[in-house]
Amino acid sequence: MTIGSYEFGRVVVDGVEYTRDLIVFSGHVKSGWWRVEGHRLRFEDLEDVIPFEPEVLVVGTGAYGLMKVTEEAEEALAERGIHLVARKTADACDVYNELVREGKRAVAALHLTC
Repeated sequence: MTIGSYEFGRVVVDGVEYTRDLIVFSGHVKSGWWRVEGHRLRFEDLEDVIPFEPEVLVVGTGAYGLMKVTEEAEEALAERGIHLVARKTADACDVYNELVREGKRAVAALHLTC
């Protein structure tokens, strides 16, 4: 799956438009992804990601980068051998697409607004 376009509050994945935060896996999308604390990404917010065992988790922190990844989440991902890339969502989409082109097992968790 690739991300076709992103703009504030909207992303297109494999031709399908989404207007809610989402997680993009290699074969499906989980729409309506939300975090316990909204703009703080905690490890427990990634319960759907961990069983997939990605090499890389790309986190889109919003158009302005307001969502922050907690240190606890960073450490828990590192302990599991999952490389974390956190960027503003537009950049995160580009990073995710590049990883997919390289054949990496990547997941993108995207905050679509602020």
